[in-house]
Amino acid sequence: MSHAKQSLTGRRTLTEKVLNRIQTIWLELVTGFLWWGVGYIPSHHLRRFFYSLAGIRFGKGSTIHMMARIYDPRNITIGSDTIIGERASLDGRKQLKNSKGGLEIGSHVDIASEVMIWTSQHDMSDPDMAPVEEKVTIGDYVFIGPRAIILPGVTIGKGAVVAAGAIVTKDVPAGKMVGGVPAKIIGDRNIEKLDYTLGRARLFQ
Repeated sequence: MSHAKQSLTGRRTLTEKVLNRIQTIWLELVTGFLWWGVGYIPSHHLRRFFYSLAGIRFGKGSTIHMMARIYDPRNITIGSDTIIGERASLDGRKQLKNSKGGLEIGSHVDIASEVMIWTSQHDMSDPDMAPVEEKVTIGDYVFIGPRAIILPGVTIGKGAVVAAGAIVTKDVPAGKMVGGVPAKIIGDRNIEKLDYTLGRARLFQ
């Protein structure tokens, strides 16, 4: 490679690094604003306005309760009539090259307090602990109990139930109930037709 080409490649690499750093810092500022500013506003409408402005796509009637921890809102989609409890962690990170991250939550989904949903983790078999991003998909009519943890790459099927405190490391089939650490199938939901609405979220929460 000629000296001129090497110099051009070096400038491109430096420019990419600078732009990536600027983007990272901007995203951290947005994240901090959502956590410490928006998350404590006691109004569903105002929080939803700011979350939408930051990039979250909401369906009709859906809301996120107070004190949520949101990572990269640009890649989070929430369906209609979905309620997400207070202090939930929603991870929409999709920053790596060729990333498969992002978070998609369906309609009529009930996510309880302090649930953590992660789309990013470290590769424990990599000597450099390289980050990995994998999409999480939560189907319609799912219920996730308090303090459950959903790990990257998991798909939870329509109408499934995740028990409180469960750690979900694998896909959950539609209509199944899972619990434990790691989560395993513990039963069936036994509802023939899912056709309910969750209704209005409580004021000032």
